Amino acid sequence: MLKFKLASVFAGLSLLVGCANLIPSSHLSLQDMGSFHVGGREVTLTGKPIKEVYFTAGGVPAKVDPNGVYQVEQMYVQYFIPSNKKGTLPLLMWHGGGLSGVTYESTPDGREGWLNYFIKQGWSVYNSDAVERGRSGWSMYPEITKTDPVFLTKENPFERFRIGQGAGSYNKDPSKMKPLAGNQFPLEGYDNFTKQVVPRWTSSDEPTIAAYIELVDKVCPCVVLVHSQSGPFGYKVAQARPDKVKALVLVEPAGIGDVEKVAALKNIPTLSVYGDFIATDSRWPTIRQNNLKFQEAIKNAGGHPELINLPEIGIKGNSHMMMMDRNNLEIAGVIQKWLAEKGFVQTR
Repeated sequence: MLKFKLASVFAGLSLLVGCANLIPSSHLSLQDMGSFHVGGREVTLTGKPIKEVYFTAGGVPAKVDPNGVYQVEQMYVQYFIPSNKKGTLPLLMWHGGGLSGVTYESTPDGREGWLNYFIKQGWSVYNSDAVERGRSGWSMYPEITKTDPVFLTKENPFERFRIGQGAGSYNKDPSKMKPLAGNQFPLEGYDNFTKQVVPRWTSSDEPTIAAYIELVDKVCPCVVLVHSQSGPFGYKVAQARPDKVKALVLVEPAGIGDVEKVAALKNIPTLSVYGDFIATDSRWPTIRQNNLKFQEAIKNAGGHPELINLPEIGIKGNSHMMMMDRNNLEIAGVIQKWLAEKGFVQTR
């Protein structure tokens, strides 16, 4: 049994002790933890030129032949099994675009993230780095990855994730940033947040969904929690495996599922959660409305999807990255309460 009493669990499994701003709510006890990869395929490349490469400065050059078989499009998964399981099913956490599983770990300013919160609530948590992200790796050859990677500037998330007031609102100095009034994102941690941003591709949806389906086949029945870009992945995987995805929590999903297969979702409890500042944003009213239309289609098929707009229940100031906001654990509690009401939490 592994016991962590003084710190949060990070992807690198390091313990940060003595940080003044890192105060755990209670000890965390695990009976098991580990990782594995799912998904992927083999690709054979031919006709590439052989190159001489210096692997170390001042070393002896080695010939590198890029022709051969490559393993690509696999997905990394890390799991944490608590000593006292109260979640009746595993909880799978899927991150958004340009990010990785770090999204759910410690917040950029060093507070407890949703990963630890749900483990402490007794959930067995499986946290993934989607295909082409983080520890899943990526392939550089156009024969494998058809599009160029998309990189985000430091300003982009500040302006686009409903943290700042729009163009020109970001500044390296937190005291000079221009956040939306009442915004809950920790400005002092924003620079650290941008360090976890990774390249993303617009052509990897198909292998990503395939890897998520393989993960569901491996560890489910389960509850799936998605954020932003992974919203449509959650819908489509649930449509592909409605017998294994028992509940779906969508944190500001950026897309929808397959409209022609909407009936597959009718028996899956579904919750959509939205933060603040949406009405005044240039993009999010449309993004949210698209999801609400899809939710209406689920209702028409016999389902009962639910919606929580956080400002309407008195939780205000939340950005698109609500799992990192100052009140992140309050929002996690809202999700936990909903899951308990649906019977996915043991009461003993």
